[in-house]
Amino acid sequence: METKLAEWVDRVANDEVHGASWLAKEAVEAISEAVELGKDPVELGRQLVQARPAMGAIAGALGRVLVSGRTPEQVIEEAHALVEARERASKAIAVLLVPYLKGVVLTHSASSTVREALEHTPPDRVVCTTSEPVGEGRGLADDLRSAGLTVELVDDSDAEHAVGTVNLVLVGASGIAKAAKKAGVPVVVACEVIKLAPEDPREPDEDRFDLTPAEHIEMFVTEEGAYPPSEIATLIDRTPFLREGYALLKPSTG
Repeated sequence: METKLAEWVDRVANDEVHGASWLAKEAVEAISEAVELGKDPVELGRQLVQARPAMGAIAGALGRVLVSGRTPEQVIEEAHALVEARERASKAIAVLLVPYLKGVVLTHSASSTVREALEHTPPDRVVCTTSEPVGEGRGLADDLRSAGLTVELVDDSDAEHAVGTVNLVLVGASGIAKAAKKAGVPVVVACEVIKLAPEDPREPDEDRFDLTPAEHIEMFVTEEGAYPPSEIATLIDRTPFLREGYALLKPSTG
């Protein structure tokens, strides 16, 4: 049993292909399995969070499940409910993004939430950065082309120039917002509520991620609605499991 749970942690720690939403789903399924095996889901949750500390979605998802589930049975129910809710959230975000998706849209990395929104409301053209060192932007470009969208793939080194030629930068809680702000192009972040951090985020130790200052972002579009950066703290305060979950999943000092 210990080996099986350790494999979950390794899978989350070493994955270089999928985004935060997919990894959060994997983490939730892992703690559900831990409960079924009679293991402590909180301790496993802490290990999963520490495996990818730059991905707040993991802590957000696990926090919701563990704070809401007071018994083993409730934890499993909450885990299943969260997976289903994530699918609804992406659809809701796609609908809320309709007014923004006009002209040429640039995106960075490979957010599944962004992909669903672009497929729901195809703009005139999508510009995808290659998103090295993993290059996940190439896969997103292929997926969007397969869905019938007009897509241009640009090297990361050309992204700053490309930003000046688009109408919108749409990212899934990461991105090239500084260049967009310099070019006067609005930046919209499409993300589920579980990706919102109730405390100052730590500096990522992964080359794939960086911190995006709030002043570079025009709007956050979540399944709960669209919010300017100044109102995100209010949304977090209305979502108690975020703070409680982060507190629960901090490394034990005892």
